[in-house]
Amino acid sequence: MGARAQYVIVENGTWHRHYSHWGANGIINDLLPGPAAATRCFRAGREIDEWLDDVWCEGAALVDHDRRVLLWCASSIDWDEYAAARAVLARTWPGWDVRFAHDALGDLTHHLGLDRDVSRPPGWFEAFEPDRFAYSEGTDPRSVVSLRLPDGSVRAWGSLWEPVGHVAGGPALIDLIAASPRTPAPAEMPDGGVHFDPRARTVSLWSARTVAGIHDWPLPRWEGWALDFRGDDHTHQSALLPADFPFPRLSLAPALRKLGGRIATPQPDPAALLATPQPDPVALLAPATAAPGPEGTTAVVNPDALTPHDPVAPTPAELTALRTALDTLIAESETA
Repeated sequence: MGARAQYVIVENGTWHRHYSHWGANGIINDLLPGPAAATRCFRAGREIDEWLDDVWCEGAALVDHDRRVLLWCASSIDWDEYAAARAVLARTWPGWDVRFAHDALGDLTHHLGLDRDVSRPPGWFEAFEPDRFAYSEGTDPRSVVSLRLPDGSVRAWGSLWEPVGHVAGGPALIDLIAASPRTPAPAEMPDGGVHFDPRARTVSLWSARTVAGIHDWPLPRWEGWALDFRGDDHTHQSALLPADFPFPRLSLAPALRKLGGRIATPQPDPAALLATPQPDPVALLAPATAAPGPEGTTAVVNPDALTPHDPVAPTPAELTALRTALDTLIAESETA
């Protein structure tokens, strides 16, 4: 229970880890006002001396002041929100190398000179024997799969799986994809895509979400195949798609306005909350802890679950710079 986030702050040759039990859902909001505001916010989290793992960590950020590098990720994010956040971060983190951590905590540990599997449980990548292809007949696929056929042409499908799910099925999935019914082109931008080229024995993959473990290529059953990992760049697959199956061209203005609405929403007044009698959180969770669990187990309340994520508010100057960046990007998006 929670939306666990891990933060790493690097400064003057040393690094420290911090933790928020509920911070993952708001990690974009915490990053948007810039490096100084994000650093204050992350330092306010509890300092810890261990790594979370990729099962429980749902958001992460590494702020390296020495090399001016920001690595960040969030496990639940749509393409339009991701693209809008990336555009804003390019304005509010000037002079910084801002990168999405596609390998999740593995990218953070790698940046620090540690192994990628420090935070990854053994047997992390789980392959499966495919017996179907989860194509989408609707207009809201999670990813787009394209395949170069023996005659050299390319077909494409909308899929309910994330891109890495197709890789988990191994090359045997390709025949199931080829035999699947046609699907409509996506009306909404998917969160990722994968392209299979059996003749070249190449898998090309892009994603606006984490694909933890992808750098351990070759993954099970893909020996002899090359991986062309494109990060968040969908343009390579876009150029391969047939003319009747294009990616949609959508304005970022709605997503940018949504981000601006979050910033404009005032945070609850802590003093007012403290002055108002609040229910006992332990008492609220008592029914859950009293419920019978598996034999030999006892339910307990995680103390961290009782501590809300309490970000440090940006300064007026930081908010002004952020609003200026949002207004400029919205205007540019509407006139593009």
